[in-house]
Amino acid sequence: MPRRTATMLASLLTLIALLCAGVLIPVPYAEMSPGPTVNTLGDHDGEPVLQISGHKTYPTSGHLNMTTVRVTGSQYRMNMIEAVYGWLDHDRLVVPHSTLYPDDKSPDQLNQETAEEFSQSQESAKVAALKQLDIPVPTRVVVSSVVKASPAEGALHAGDVIKAVDGTEVRQPGDVAKFVTRHKPGEKVAFTVVPAKEAAAAEKEKRQPRGTETVTVVTREAPGDKRAIVGIQAGTAHTFPFPINIKLADVGGPSAGLMFALGIVDKLTPDDLTGGKFVAGTGTIDDDGKVGPIGGIEMKTVGARNKGARFFLTPKDNCAAAAKDTPSGLTLVKVETIGDALKSLEKIRKGDAAGLPRCTAG
Repeated sequence: MPRRTATMLASLLTLIALLCAGVLIPVPYAEMSPGPTVNTLGDHDGEPVLQISGHKTYPTSGHLNMTTVRVTGSQYRMNMIEAVYGWLDHDRLVVPHSTLYPDDKSPDQLNQETAEEFSQSQESAKVAALKQLDIPVPTRVVVSSVVKASPAEGALHAGDVIKAVDGTEVRQPGDVAKFVTRHKPGEKVAFTVVPAKEAAAAEKEKRQPRGTETVTVVTREAPGDKRAIVGIQAGTAHTFPFPINIKLADVGGPSAGLMFALGIVDKLTPDDLTGGKFVAGTGTIDDDGKVGPIGGIEMKTVGARNKGARFFLTPKDNCAAAAKDTPSGLTLVKVETIGDALKSLEKIRKGDAAGLPRCTAG
């Protein structure tokens, strides 16, 4: 065989081997790409995303789109060719697999966490929106969770409303731990509670709970120190003055909170917040209306612009990353609170884009 032919054949076989290796050998990376965007003012799968009853609502126009990120599954293993393609593609982001799927958490645990975060984001969005409109939202301290095999298991239950500990009124979740740790391990603690079933029935029927119960739990020593614990996590639940339901399936995480809150405000006020403009955005929100950062901002801005958005409400702490590669035709608007977002929406609907607080890469 001539030397030139042999060399070409060897090169071809080497190339084939490299391609096979690129396809067959997995690499420890995962991929993020733009996910669906949904107008919180509109319908999804045939029904309104925001459903409000028992209170006057107003017509809306335009878009207030929440945005999502699509990721490869936890069990999927990319090959080298896919990773290289993802690195070269402007609309994809390749990250270490452990960034999305930590080794210390199972897929079921991660799914549970994102579902809980999404549920909490809806709750906080409702509270923040109603507070912004000066509509009172009564709160109560509840048992958020009970640790398995703890002293409280079987005695207290998630959803129980905690009225008092040892006869002392509980006003906020932190009071529960403070009162419990006044005891020594092995001592009894008396919880005055409204059982979860009764609390839920009373809220549904818009009536006061029918009395309370006293539940006694014996404390034990916390692992690693000598504090007394009973094995519960206390949290806050809200009593909404009228029903607000958010209908959106197959979404997880807390990042839609801001856009849900703005959609609720828009439906409950006569002002048309967008003026018919296409606005998208992202950001967590707490009960007081503070907007927090999220992950995958670069993919969310791409997804929003591809859908038609002209303005993107961006959490302050995500601004620098988002501004490094802003999609053409999209204006990034910096927000820190729901109040900031509403002021910016007023400028957008009035055509005052020059007055918007914009994100910068610096």
